[in-house]
Amino acid sequence: MTDSFDPSQTDSHAFRDALGRFGTGVTVITCATPTGPLGITANSFSSVSLDPPLVLWSPAKSSSRYPFFMAAQRFAIHVMGAEQFDLCRGFARSGDAFSETDWRTSAQGVPLIDGCLALFECLQVAAHDAGDHSILVGQVERAAARDGAPLLFQGGRYGSFAAS
Repeated sequence: MTDSFDPSQTDSHAFRDALGRFGTGVTVITCATPTGPLGITANSFSSVSLDPPLVLWSPAKSSSRYPFFMAAQRFAIHVMGAEQFDLCRGFARSGDAFSETDWRTSAQGVPLIDGCLALFECLQVAAHDAGDHSILVGQVERAAARDGAPLLFQGGRYGSFAAS
């Protein structure tokens, strides 16, 4: 183990680097806004409960997209496949990268990206303040999944899973 540190007393980059040691899947979260569909790439997705079916994600308060996701009654979480790196990069840069993919609108008006590994259509049931982020909890109303390799993120890099 390397040197330990108090993250509240140290440069935030050291804490971010330590968190980056944890590999995660990559998602694109979408919602409808008064001016059209909006998306954002996020790796802060997690399951919460099977009964009822709950998931969460955590938008950064510093994001220009933050107020739209906080106001959205419904949102969709798309788990991205290894072949969807360019799409994830597009939504990391811009909330309107929908021209880079096939998508449709759900019966509830939420933009849904086609071809993802998994899709969770959610009703926002809770929002919690969490420092420089918020935690949004969604009750999953519909889900879909397909086989395929996931897109992963670790240490500031995208990659895919290699079986041992």
